[in-house]
Amino acid sequence: MDPGFWPLYEACREQTMTSVERMYALYKAVEYIARHAIDGDLVECGVWRGGSVMMMALALRAFGASARVLHCFDTFEGMPPPGAPDIRHDDGASAAAILATSPKDEDSVYWGLSPLETVRSNLAATGYPPQRIKYVKGKVEDTLPAHLPERIALLRLDTDWYASTRHELIHLYPRLAEGGVIIIDDYGFWRGARQAVDEYLAESGARLLLNRIDVTGRIGVKLGSR
Repeated sequence: MDPGFWPLYEACREQTMTSVERMYALYKAVEYIARHAIDGDLVECGVWRGGSVMMMALALRAFGASARVLHCFDTFEGMPPPGAPDIRHDDGASAAAILATSPKDEDSVYWGLSPLETVRSNLAATGYPPQRIKYVKGKVEDTLPAHLPERIALLRLDTDWYASTRHELIHLYPRLAEGGVIIIDDYGFWRGARQAVDEYLAESGARLLLNRIDVTGRIGVKLGSR
């Protein structure tokens, strides 16, 4: 891994549940969009404590591209109820049953609970211009398409469930620039997230090669206008 990655990773590793491989993929994606001047903002749906957006902000500063706008979509109140397709990939356990037996607190790896104030504080620590960070509170099914960015260069989806992932793809993927990067965090962890992605790609005809980052993460570069 690039030596420049490690100081940035250390600055945000405590604020993310994402593996080092997925954080490195995100770092390299930011480098790519900055160096190739891919048009658009950076978006994350499902930010938890803001660790991945912190990496975006730190990498944008490192690559001299801090004029970009960062969009943070989250309930900031934990995960909404999952649906029937939301099943853990490896053992078939339902997300509803997992949440029912997990304490709803800020340490839960399943509830993803972190108040907006915590995320603001964590992102302030990056030194990224605060006027270029937008927070959209609520379920994405309720906040999109009302809060659509005009153009997206990097789109990271991490809301876990089928319904939210499908909704995000329907409304946000068409705004992803040609050559823009999409990262799906839970493709290999929750069956519902994978189903939503596979359905959308099949129905839309989008030309996208999803490449494996690690056991769950996938990354792709958008080809053409679809």
